[in-house]
Amino acid sequence: MNYSGKYIYIIGAGFAGQMIAAEINRKKIFGKTAAFIDDDPNLIGKTVDNIPVLGPIDQFISFLRHTDRDEAIIAMPSASKERIKKVYETLTKAGFSRIKILPALSQIIDGSAHLVQAREIDPLDVLGRTPVTVPLKESLAYLRGKRVLITGAGGSIGSELARQLLSGGAQRLYLFGHGENSIYQIDKELHILQKEGIGEKAVIVPVIGDLKNREYMRYILSKLQASVIFHCAAYKHVPLMEENPVAVMENNVFGTKNLLDAAAENGVERFVLLSTDKAVEPVSVYGVSKMLCEKLVLETAQNIKIPGAYMFVRFGNVLGSRGSILPLFAEQLKTGGPLTVTDPNMKRFFMTIPEACSLVLKTGGVGINAASYLLDMGDPIKIEDIARQFIRFSGLEPETDVAIRYIGLRPGERLEEPLWTKEENPEPTEHPKILKLNCSQGSFPLDKLLKKLYPICVEGPKDVYRSRSKLLEILTQAIPSFKDAYHDKP
Repeated sequence: MNYSGKYIYIIGAGFAGQMIAAEINRKKIFGKTAAFIDDDPNLIGKTVDNIPVLGPIDQFISFLRHTDRDEAIIAMPSASKERIKKVYETLTKAGFSRIKILPALSQIIDGSAHLVQAREIDPLDVLGRTPVTVPLKESLAYLRGKRVLITGAGGSIGSELARQLLSGGAQRLYLFGHGENSIYQIDKELHILQKEGIGEKAVIVPVIGDLKNREYMRYILSKLQASVIFHCAAYKHVPLMEENPVAVMENNVFGTKNLLDAAAENGVERFVLLSTDKAVEPVSVYGVSKMLCEKLVLETAQNIKIPGAYMFVRFGNVLGSRGSILPLFAEQLKTGGPLTVTDPNMKRFFMTIPEACSLVLKTGGVGINAASYLLDMGDPIKIEDIARQFIRFSGLEPETDVAIRYIGLRPGERLEEPLWTKEENPEPTEHPKILKLNCSQGSFPLDKLLKKLYPICVEGPKDVYRSRSKLLEILTQAIPSFKDAYHDKP
């Protein structure tokens, strides 16, 4: 992209803003820093590195002349959400269409600021509670010198894990995924971050593969010799998976089993499955698949012969992840609405991508074998409230400027998602936001169920293979919550 002719206004003339300005001026490809805009009366009217400092912010921006090509970067990493929201509103009212934000100080790797860390601002920055922060370097000490594999590395969660792992001191970082484009993008981004001095010099290796290929997984793990695996890959879109139940069971369940078997066979020391609240007393095919993945992890943990720690981490919805509610609202808002909400009473637990990933990484270090963990996500939030906040964040009024339309529950959905069963009874750990679940296999016939599903999902006679009706019949017989809630007859 050609950045020539573009002026950049940096909101905040402190350390972070100065670091970004120096980078822009050094490389001369992003554009030209036109000015700092700040509230500090001791700086306004002066220059910093030959760049004028203008302000105050709210007053100056309102009459600033600029073009559609110009960009604003909010470099105020210690500012409150309320202040960020005010600055953003001021910029949008002034006509800025290109607005980026530097992450909070807790999310700036190695304590420095770089332009490549600036991202498009979104409602995550101004909605809800203050994100949980976890000191990365301390939390990632267990990964130093290790070979780390991330499945689904091109996805929202997997790619953020990869970014945070840059500062973990890993020897090699394997980016595993099925889609070449997404892996290409995260591989490219991580190399840029490293060139900019962010993180340590881990060798980054993109790996294109398919979890469903059992022999391939055995082969690739024998070659990679990974010590730690973060398993993020999964089909996860609930209504879509209701239409494709065989595919989700094949990919999520048997793909996970292939990975676990290969991991145990090749001496993987730590294995962390990312699970979901939809696995709790599941009512959707996706939820059933993740419940079975949890049980597969616990079974493998009990059977591994090497010293290791195989575990799963369960949490609710992740704000901003692919297929989640905020990207959908953003697309709907671009066309003038309406914003669609399933039901006025629908609630979900929410967590931002960075804090979910930092807690997962922390859990991977402190977690013990055959254990299961839950991320404390605070109180559930109504989807309707998020929709209204999203509209207001954009400088509009709900129902006046943008309508909200209720469309009813979609296949596989329920009004509220529990985070644990009564039997699991979560207990506190040393970290206030990480709870330990009391999970056990009990009498659940996992092996028997997988034997029934195998000829449908992987390899079997023609009258059974890929049979949707047969699959649903088996699942409704095996899982009471799924049978009770299932919306369609097999």
